[in-house]
Amino acid sequence: MEKSIIIDYNYKNLNIDKNYDKVLVITDENVYKHQFNDFIKSINHEFVELFIIRSGEISKSISVYEKIIEFCIKVNITRKSVVVALGGGVVGDLAGFVASTYMRGIDLIQIPTTLLSQVDSSVGGKTGINIGNIKNIIGTFYQPKITYINVNSLKTLNDDEYLSGMGEVIKYAFIYDYDFIDYIIKNSENIWGRDETVLFEIVKKCTDIKWDIVSQDEKESGLRKILNLGHTFGHGIEKLCNLSHGFAVNIGMNMAFMIALDKELIDTAYYEKFIYLSNLLGLPTKFKIDNHEKVLEIMKSDKKNSFSKINLVIPTGKGKVDIFNNINEEEISNVIKRCINA
Repeated sequence: MEKSIIIDYNYKNLNIDKNYDKVLVITDENVYKHQFNDFIKSINHEFVELFIIRSGEISKSISVYEKIIEFCIKVNITRKSVVVALGGGVVGDLAGFVASTYMRGIDLIQIPTTLLSQVDSSVGGKTGINIGNIKNIIGTFYQPKITYINVNSLKTLNDDEYLSGMGEVIKYAFIYDYDFIDYIIKNSENIWGRDETVLFEIVKKCTDIKWDIVSQDEKESGLRKILNLGHTFGHGIEKLCNLSHGFAVNIGMNMAFMIALDKELIDTAYYEKFIYLSNLLGLPTKFKIDNHEKVLEIMKSDKKNSFSKINLVIPTGKGKVDIFNNINEEEISNVIKRCINA
């Protein structure tokens, strides 16, 4: 794999090869409204096709995928064309899956426009669509030719969309780089103010960490699994409670930290630092639900499980985690209940 990540302050240096016969841009309604005009001025290509999807997880479906493939055929997208994913994680996952499967694979450019997709989902080559409550159960590993990140695109997001991405940001600190936590705390006011220099450094740090991990384990057979801290818990919460991905992951990380504390893998001070950082950035650590057992049911169907055992990423020390498959259902159910707001 070759690292091709460009971090910038605008789209002016985005150059799409003229040798592509067509550019298919896949985006969603919100990104089209707020960012498409700036983007389209920069790509300087004569033949551009556009497909706009509805915003949200509802578009990561077989039916939407099929409509895009039919559109590709209709407008004569060929093996010499390129798919551009302009948007957040939903657009990136869906467009990536289209690129990886259309005509057995055509080139892909990821242009993430949310903090969550800039620091996480646009890097590493995962694509996917959902079936029912199960996220990304159909998908591929497919590396983009380029991931082009414009940090100033984050200024068009509402507060919840923006802060949701911080759930993934702090994940990187807790799995791989403890010193990064102090950088985030020190610059919390600039993060709230969306300072472009601080955002550049945050995105660079997270993408560097992810690339280091992915380059060692592209297909998630070992090390890459640590990137799932909070995700096995979080996916159920995200779907059942209609929460954003980053907020759900942060609640899931709280559960993982609780298990680690219960098992004396970490001390109270480390757990309290996680809670302090979450509060500092406006990230939730609890949620509301009527039946906690539904979360456990979705966790049991997680694609990362094996041999009917739930695989969980659990903190084991400062900036360190490990993968456990021996946490019993009673322990899991207990921390789920403790994270429910009365």
